[in-house]
Amino acid sequence: MNVLEIRNLTKKFGDFIAVDNINLSVAEGEIFGFLGANGAGKSTTINMIASLLRATRGEIELLGRNIAKHNKFAKMNIGIVPQDLAIYEDMTAYENVSFFAGLYGLRGSLLHERTEEALQFVGLGDKHRSFPRNFSGGMKRRLNIACAIAHRPKLIIMDEPTVGIDPQSRNYILNSVRKLNDMGCTIIYTSHYMEEVEEICTRIAIVDHGKIIADGTKEQLKSTITDTKDIWIGVKSAESLKVDSLRNVQGVTAVRMDEQILKINSKTEVNNLNDIIQKLIRDRVEIRSVEEQEPSLETVFLTLTGRNLRD
Repeated sequence: MNVLEIRNLTKKFGDFIAVDNINLSVAEGEIFGFLGANGAGKSTTINMIASLLRATRGEIELLGRNIAKHNKFAKMNIGIVPQDLAIYEDMTAYENVSFFAGLYGLRGSLLHERTEEALQFVGLGDKHRSFPRNFSGGMKRRLNIACAIAHRPKLIIMDEPTVGIDPQSRNYILNSVRKLNDMGCTIIYTSHYMEEVEEICTRIAIVDHGKIIADGTKEQLKSTITDTKDIWIGVKSAESLKVDSLRNVQGVTAVRMDEQILKINSKTEVNNLNDIIQKLIRDRVEIRSVEEQEPSLETVFLTLTGRNLRD
């Protein structure tokens, strides 16, 4: 089942087309990476999914219902973690989460239970009487997440949830994303930290100039820019190495020595690492390290969208 279905979505601001006829689906249980450079149309698309902007044309369905016709249903089933912190500094952590959860209709003992549950989930269970003005950046980011999940939405949109925080807080938030997903939440995740997206997302779409220019798993996206990989093998000595024998291994396209590093280029779809290592062992080559070099998601992104600065 698709939690989110987008058909022919378009948004114009005057003569400017910010989102240009996008078609996209997000399946139940996915952590869906949504990437785009500044001005690409990513934020505009997210705002339309969240009902913060009205589409010029096209349809958005959440759990099979058109969000324009079932706006209240859509809002009740979406949690938004915005890039800009949406918390009140003069309210306690508990009051912040309780306030936002109350906007979704939670009342009484259920409101209290879900508020405490959300604070515990983000590691702020002992801070419910503390004020965010005294929190670190990472704590504020975690409180921001608690405010978005207390009503247990089916779809959570996380827009740059780790920007400007320390590595420990970033790691905690990424683990929280995985836990939310394990609990049944479908997540749309945006970030300019490509290693985060590559680490946690099951599928990724790249938007540029208002259009989806790529959509698939990270392996599928990488295959759009190259069908080869590099295997680097550190060796103690190359005296006994028979380079020609390695060139005969299925999938290998090129072999060269660079000082003490054997650099092999191979077809991505061929799993031949064991064959290569076995040949080296037979040739009595002492192996010190093995590393497969594939293009990173950042390389894919820059190749598809260009390397020029965006405003």
